[in-house]
Amino acid sequence: MSQSVELNYCPHCGRALQDRKAFGRVRRFCPACERIIFHEHKVAAGVLVEEKRGDGILLVRRRMNPHKGLWTFPAGFVDFNEDPAEAAMRECREETGLKVALIGLLDVIGGREHKRGADIVIVYRARLLGGEPEAADDVDRVAFFALDDLPPLAFHATRVVLAHWIGKPVQSLG
Repeated sequence: MSQSVELNYCPHCGRALQDRKAFGRVRRFCPACERIIFHEHKVAAGVLVEEKRGDGILLVRRRMNPHKGLWTFPAGFVDFNEDPAEAAMRECREETGLKVALIGLLDVIGGREHKRGADIVIVYRARLLGGEPEAADDVDRVAFFALDDLPPLAFHATRVVLAHWIGKPVQSLG
């Protein structure tokens, strides 16, 4: 897991920060504004969409690093003041051209996998409403895969979600 960058200056007033014990641990503190600086989590949301016939799941292939050329479920960052469920549907539409409806929460995975990644990934189950699959945004392919014939997977979170979905140990998924 990557560690977050430590702040040296107050994001509110620009003064040099100090360390101070607050709420049970040492945190950055601005003596000028008397603010404790809390790190904000980066949150991503995505969807696992089952093919209408029920024999496959929707995956997208990344066209950028990290993990360029590997597959994951449609997902992306939740914008400030955006509902995670809305973000998950938006990301699916942006990456695949497909419109989905959420049918439930599938998993919440914690832990940043790379320096530009999310700290928390919220994944919903979704059903396909319409649209034509078309790779866009930061993916170069969109496809449905049989659960017993998955492509090389991009992230640990992808493997965790798929293992949860199909009821297999995470280690058994590539």
